[in-house]
Amino acid sequence: MASITIRNLDNELKIHLRVRAAKHGRSMEEEVRNILKAALSIEPVQEQNLVEVIRKRFEAFGGVELPEVPREPVRAPEGFE
Repeated sequence: MASITIRNLDNELKIHLRVRAAKHGRSMEEEVRNILKAALSIEPVQEQNLVEVIRKRFEAFGGVELPEVPREPVRAPEGFE
């Protein structure tokens, strides 16, 4: 088993940790181990691409074929000819 030392721990935080450990009937060291284990066991939320999320939500309904719209060439703004 590995050991770590935490320096410069805020006194207020240490008091909260001591109270929390007492509520759970554990030592401060055991409480810290439980806190770390709980925090690190949570799966990180993966960023999602909004377009992909929307596409997956509506793919069961099928695609939509839109007609191609004829376009005109881009005109030069007035006064820049």
